[in-house]
Amino acid sequence: MSELTFEQMLEDSLKTIHTGEVVEGTVIDVKPEEIILNIGYKSDGVLTRNEYTNEPNVDLTTIAKPGDTMEVKVLKVNDGEGQVLLTYKRLAADRGNKRIEEAYENREVLTAKVAQVLDGGLSVVVEEVRIFIPASLVSDTYEKDLNKYAGQEIQFVISEYNPKRRRYIGDRKQLILEEKAELQKKLFETIKIGDTVEGTVKNVTDFGAFIDLGGCDGLLHISEMSWGRVENPKKVFKVGDVVKVLIKDISGTKIALSLKFEDQNPWKDAASKYAVGTEVTGKVARMTDFGAFIELEPGIDALLHVSQISKEHIDKPSDVLKSGEEVTAKVVDFNEADKKISLSIKAMFAPEPKAEKVEDEDVVSVDIDAVIAEESGDAAE
Repeated sequence: MSELTFEQMLEDSLKTIHTGEVVEGTVIDVKPEEIILNIGYKSDGVLTRNEYTNEPNVDLTTIAKPGDTMEVKVLKVNDGEGQVLLTYKRLAADRGNKRIEEAYENREVLTAKVAQVLDGGLSVVVEEVRIFIPASLVSDTYEKDLNKYAGQEIQFVISEYNPKRRRYIGDRKQLILEEKAELQKKLFETIKIGDTVEGTVKNVTDFGAFIDLGGCDGLLHISEMSWGRVENPKKVFKVGDVVKVLIKDISGTKIALSLKFEDQNPWKDAASKYAVGTEVTGKVARMTDFGAFIELEPGIDALLHVSQISKEHIDKPSDVLKSGEEVTAKVVDFNEADKKISLSIKAMFAPEPKAEKVEDEDVVSVDIDAVIAEESGDAAE
């Protein structure tokens, strides 16, 4: 029997490998663009940058060093030059596919960094598996610019798993809606009408502001923003403001808010401040053909009827008054129940009555609420 040569004995001692086989190798050399591994075969294995990761321009010398061990998959036993081509990313993708499948079946919440912002959504990578999150599933509200998510870690679930088509769809919207539903449930379990709560201004419109109460938005209508007059909510609030508001009403999931706290109600001591016969000074807030409304303080307007503006006859208030003008008049009627005050400039110049009441012809009673309602109707038309 002939003796085996050294080369034959060495070759017999080396294992046989096959394409697709997973092997463990020891790093013997590292270059920026490739890693050389001893895989126990007659030829060393080559792991290129492209087969290590999908990330561009990765310097492999920062990834591995001689002596490290790593598992790789045989891509090709002989590349034509006697070298074994290896892949790490495809092995990772195989294992990642299994990981994604389990996450899909168990509805597991995954966390990953946004790898790329696309026109139609976001791309994230989980264990070398690229997952697409459509723009419609990124948030529960319309997102005009997705670039703010670049590089951020986000949570999501797998809503579609199709390895044959390599289609993996993530859904972040589900988690947001579920979290909001839970927060909303807790919120309605703890709040009641009359409570004072803290919230953050989420949106401001011409008719009011929406306040995020943590689980549900409440509406702070323009009419509830102050005891005084608010012309434009956008001049009072901006998105992100933190405010303390009063729960005025709860109807289903709708919450009406107010900033009219009772301890700040200007009418609470109005009876003494604006008693009949008291001289007061205020500013012309608005005018109609029948009279001018004088703001005595924020939240308290009084009517100065056209017949009480001057001793001389005038056709309309704007003939002698202008908006913002300061006027001094006398209180001739005070109705606390209806929150109505009537003023007269004429009474300032009239002789002091001895014991008589002011004549009816000198005091004009006007239903202010009806007037305001009529004004609102005309404006709407």
